[in-house]
Amino acid sequence: MTKTAYNGDRTFRAMHMAVPNEERPMASADKQKKRAQRAKTKARQNRMGKPKAQANVVHPILANPLINEPFDDVEIDLSTFDFKDIEENGFDPAHFDDLFQAMKAGEGISLLALCLIFLQYPVLELVVAEESEEAATDFMMGLLIVYRSLFHDEDEDAAITWIGSDAFQSAYNEASLILQKKNARV
Repeated sequence: MTKTAYNGDRTFRAMHMAVPNEERPMASADKQKKRAQRAKTKARQNRMGKPKAQANVVHPILANPLINEPFDDVEIDLSTFDFKDIEENGFDPAHFDDLFQAMKAGEGISLLALCLIFLQYPVLELVVAEESEEAATDFMMGLLIVYRSLFHDEDEDAAITWIGSDAFQSAYNEASLILQKKNARV
């Protein structure tokens, strides 16, 4: 195929694709429904995380869809989140059950997985972005203390000791660095 023939073919295809809608027959309702279903299925697959090549993964643990973007399928309405109310009245642990359940699943994998899941929670990301460092730290500590109380039957002092442990601090700092690298690549 010569260069001119290729360019001519490409021009023909481009012109054909640019035909105004009124000249193209509309797809049947059934065909539109099937097309929409395929798009929905494809979007769900993309959200669920297909196995990625290791070269594209910042850290191998992010290859696990339970750890990488763990809240993609969780419906969280951030517009109703009122941090001032939480500061004044505390929070109901039941409102954070999705976080605590995901953290528990992550802890079954590793402490690093737990920290990665925790740091990706959309409400936490919002608080860190919009509130003072002190308020955000207090909120994070509160969530971690409640988590330890619920799943490890620990009191506040024991939970604070766990949060201050070398193991937790190391995993938390590593998770923070991994997410910084991941977000820098996006």
